[in-house]
Amino acid sequence: MEKIRIVGGRPLEGTVRISGAKNASLPEVCAALLTGQPVVLHNVPEVRDIRTMGHVLSDFGADVQFRVGGTVEITAAELTSVEATYDLVKTMRASVLVLGPLVARARQARVSLPGGCAIGARPINLHLQALEKLGASIRMASGYVEAQADRLRGAEVAFDTVTVTGTENVMMAASLADGETIIRNAAQEPEVSDLADLLVKMGARIQGAGGSTIRIEGVSSLHGAEHRVIPDRIETGTFVAACAIAGGDIEVRNCHPAHLRAVIDKLRETGIRIEEGPDNLRVRAPRTMRSSDVTTVPYPGFPTDMQAQYMALMTQAAGTSTITETIFENRYMHVAELQRMGADIRIDGRTAIVSGHTPLSGAQLMATDLRASACLLLAALAARGETVVDRVYHLDRGYYRIDEKLRGLGADIERIDQGGGRRATDAVPAVEA
Repeated sequence: MEKIRIVGGRPLEGTVRISGAKNASLPEVCAALLTGQPVVLHNVPEVRDIRTMGHVLSDFGADVQFRVGGTVEITAAELTSVEATYDLVKTMRASVLVLGPLVARARQARVSLPGGCAIGARPINLHLQALEKLGASIRMASGYVEAQADRLRGAEVAFDTVTVTGTENVMMAASLADGETIIRNAAQEPEVSDLADLLVKMGARIQGAGGSTIRIEGVSSLHGAEHRVIPDRIETGTFVAACAIAGGDIEVRNCHPAHLRAVIDKLRETGIRIEEGPDNLRVRAPRTMRSSDVTTVPYPGFPTDMQAQYMALMTQAAGTSTITETIFENRYMHVAELQRMGADIRIDGRTAIVSGHTPLSGAQLMATDLRASACLLLAALAARGETVVDRVYHLDRGYYRIDEKLRGLGADIERIDQGGGRRATDAVPAVEA
């Protein structure tokens, strides 16, 4: 099992290029199931979850080709299977995104209940209730969701709580349903809008994506399309935070600052200097960061996927800050690891109280989920001495070669195998001079 070793204390300098958004790519790969014609996606991050989803679609009979440079071509000319097995989807909660496309096109689906990182229950009941409103018959059997529908029909779907993947699942299914579907209390994330853009290129009729109400007029069939995935806003935020906690001056390229408004505004409150361009950010670390409270909320508010990274920052800020997590009930698993490094953090229900400006020391750490992994890397950049982070397969689910990108910025970081040797990596440029 691979680990990542970091020696802290080195400021970051240079330019880093952001990869495509994993959370946009996953539903867009699934959208290719809606047509028998080729769907070509560019700027797809070569992360583990995307590869896993490619294997899932291959099991359905789709031809999935990963090209050099982040291009994926999917042709689902004929679906030979409608079952997503547990062995493939157990590590990836996003596997539920195949449910809507399969029911819409193949009229049936058998999908294992998803697994993934342990940051909360994240039940899929909202997906299932919505598909039932569209006319699907759904039952649970032996850990699988089994769905059937002679033909989906448009309906009004009002989500009790905002759900990104639920909104995406319904939007894909409704694109091939009879009549109009209205989604109320829809997720407003940029990834939802990007999926809608792809579906429209494929011939779907969608209005309102990016707002709380989305209208979809179903069509009889969809066709192939070519699409470029938006940049990853969470990776962007992670590198901004990395510069702030390590010190230094970096440029972040191939990003979309407008998608990160709440994060940029909050980080500026702490004293981080951020200059915005149309597709780039210049980030300069302050001499001293100020503490600032934050609460995670659905987009366009502060994202839960930046909560762990922000907590690492607040351990080095002057003063005391409170971080309140409202999205997932179990997303403070990284706190114990930060405490082992010397962080002063107290948990009170859904709120973490962080006493800042606390020296951190390198330690042996264990990653518990994707964003917690990034949090520990950030803390290690500021810590005295050596930190080794175990179970970094969590990190590889959502970040493309983050260790190489940090090393290109000057961090003392390397990936090591179980025996302690450095792992050889392919010579793919991750950082620009």
